[in-house]
Amino acid sequence: MAKRTLADLELKDRRVLVRVDFNVPLREGRVTNDARLRAALPTIEKILEGGGRPVLMSHLGRPGGRRVEELSLAPVAARLGQLLGRRVHMAPDCLGDEPERMSRELAPGELLLLENLRFHPEEEQGEESFARGLAACGDLFVGDAFGTAHRAHASVAVVPRLLPAAAGLLLEREIEAFARILERPEHPFVAILGGAKVSDKLPLIRNLLSRVDRLLVGGAMAYTFLDARGMEVGASLVEEELLGEAQEVLAEAERQGRELLLPEDHVVAPSLDDEAGAEICDGPIPADRMGLDIGPKTVERYQEALAGAKTILWNGPMGVFERDAFAGGTLQVGKAVAEGGAFSVVGGGDSVAAVEKLGLADRISHISTGGGASLELLEGKELPGIAALPER
Repeated sequence: MAKRTLADLELKDRRVLVRVDFNVPLREGRVTNDARLRAALPTIEKILEGGGRPVLMSHLGRPGGRRVEELSLAPVAARLGQLLGRRVHMAPDCLGDEPERMSRELAPGELLLLENLRFHPEEEQGEESFARGLAACGDLFVGDAFGTAHRAHASVAVVPRLLPAAAGLLLEREIEAFARILERPEHPFVAILGGAKVSDKLPLIRNLLSRVDRLLVGGAMAYTFLDARGMEVGASLVEEELLGEAQEVLAEAERQGRELLLPEDHVVAPSLDDEAGAEICDGPIPADRMGLDIGPKTVERYQEALAGAKTILWNGPMGVFERDAFAGGTLQVGKAVAEGGAFSVVGGGDSVAAVEKLGLADRISHISTGGGASLELLEGKELPGIAALPER
């Protein structure tokens, strides 16, 4: 995963076409969460410091290959300008004579944001002719959108084959963090997996089993494994069609000598909306109750399993953390991760949201900016947006 980086490029007086991830929420023409803009600032500022002229490109939402004014990146350009303290020019489109002219007329210290890439269907189709049109706006390419690195889209995987290319600072950090997890973890290595569906995590579990020392499972996905072990799980979510595969994973973990820990007690309720009916269940779950968080005994057991860990991967909450009655398990496990002193990586949208909600973000070693991309990387898949970048 040793890719060419921003430090390997001569930036002075060059137009630097940067694929960023500015897919941010908007309300009434204003950016309501600028975390992704802030994440891109180090790369943008590094290019400016090196005398380069950044030309930024991103998608926003799902316009379906047509122009949708509500999904214009113009509000993003305005907010980015505020964060940088300088004007961000806004192109009327992402390719064509006008964007190319604007890119060539950029003065030192100025930058340009191209309009939403997904206004054109050719972006998601990965068409080379479209990529060549984008490449006309730059002399160099920098990939800095880990959140889309698993997509073989034109701006992600084709443009870097047309221009001298490198990874930006954000993408470089992502690559390094996951290389440390997948290629050279310091042991003991503990993975915490949660979330709703075991179907989303089976490939990840299979890829991690040979690498981790312990695997802690929580969230609704735990109930498919518990059912596979013959436990009564009441009305909890179970993917019946995957019980056989769950049994195979449990058997494989035992064969490899890996600890795969499952909840031994639960916070249950008649329904997700019945927070007042939440109670601790230590044993078989009644037929009219569903498991919605791990219980206190499981929390204690998982904290003990995390003690002394040198590497921790966390992907998925332990319960329905959006509801206070079912957030305790995620909070306590999150605190154990934050306080343990291990190299810790949090990946996946729900995991990141949980860390931010719990106020633990500044105590995690690396918080990934790409949910789907991080999941595919952990499954052992090659990401098109990384594969397209040249080796150092």
